[in-house]
Amino acid sequence: MSKEHSYYEKSNLAHIPELMKLAPEAASSYLALERKVYHESQHLPTKTKELLAICVAHVTGCPYCIDVHVKKYKELGGTMEEVMEALLVTAMTRSGAILSHGVNALLAYQEGPSTPQCFC
Repeated sequence: MSKEHSYYEKSNLAHIPELMKLAPEAASSYLALERKVYHESQHLPTKTKELLAICVAHVTGCPYCIDVHVKKYKELGGTMEEVMEALLVTAMTRSGAILSHGVNALLAYQEGPSTPQCFC
């Protein structure tokens, strides 16, 4: 009996170098920017950058990023209580944006029927 394949296996990350070989210039640029943002830019402490990365990873839904950035944050002395508070702020900000974008639905509804011009 074979093990069911999961799209989100940590071992999948080992394939990133293979993927990057398909676009080496872009990959090199990405890695250079990552180094600059995380290691050379000094306006935010690295711990803060990792906490931000955890929040963004939850918004984008990337389990790889969640795993990597939580572990880096913990290594920098971050606590799970801090992560949870930041995630609650993230959730409130995201839900607040959904609510405020509800104004667009209200205005479209109030305009009444029209010829749809959706390109999606």
